[in-house]
Amino acid sequence: MAIDERFHDPEWLDRMYNNRALVPDHADYFRRWTEWGVEAMRSHPCEIDVRYGPGPNEHLDIFPADTAGPAPVMIFIHGGYWRSLDKREHVFIAPSFNREGVCVVVPNYALCPAVTIPDIVMQMVSAVAWTWRNIARHGGDPSRITVVGHSAGGHLAAMMLSCIWDAYGFDLPRQVVRNALSISGLYDLEPVSLVPYLRASLQLSSRHALMASPAHMPAPQQGVLYSVAGADESDEFIRHNHLIQKAWGKKVVPVCEDLAGLNHFSVLEPLADPQHHLHKLALELLRA
Repeated sequence: MAIDERFHDPEWLDRMYNNRALVPDHADYFRRWTEWGVEAMRSHPCEIDVRYGPGPNEHLDIFPADTAGPAPVMIFIHGGYWRSLDKREHVFIAPSFNREGVCVVVPNYALCPAVTIPDIVMQMVSAVAWTWRNIARHGGDPSRITVVGHSAGGHLAAMMLSCIWDAYGFDLPRQVVRNALSISGLYDLEPVSLVPYLRASLQLSSRHALMASPAHMPAPQQGVLYSVAGADESDEFIRHNHLIQKAWGKKVVPVCEDLAGLNHFSVLEPLADPQHHLHKLALELLRA
């Protein structure tokens, strides 16, 4: 496939992919998310920094459902272009789902350039496998796992849905992830590998970009992906949002929406709002 001529324009690439430049008050979001996360850990039962593997940053937080009995499980994967941020800025999403009877797991992962994006994909494979094996001890139902992610985490959520679990020697069923929700996800990493302000930290080779691009993979045989983005995001993030539905088809990606009035950072906060359409989409997947 011929590369888009615009991908050779460094200024255009930075304009399309530098979300912090596009949203000047981005630091306010991070500060608010951290404050809300501290309150979530203070006010709700949780287990913090549980190890899912021996490697760097291979730990996760568990927020059990408020209700008794086997609960659907949401694994939430944070964003940050695979090179920044932490689960602690994102656990704020847990309490609203706990009150709805959902067990929430929020994993961390190592960051580029210390690791590659394919390395991070395999860390998330390990985190999901750990959850499948262990979440019943925390009141979760391992047969009802939905992965949700934002930005780079949205990319990783799509990768988890497409994973063929029994091919990795984990002694797991073929379908571990029932469904996925990607918020502002990235599905074709070729243009991402060319973005000037990301190039040094991601060190994303053409081979790794192809290996880790959901849009270049066969559609998952089971489960569905809901893909959303903020309508106020860059043209490239809007393109990615619709690209995955074109690549995987409407049967696998039945929901593909640009959410009005939301940018790359404000699009995450409605996930924690029980009255918002995005929260309801997540519940729809979790209860399927």
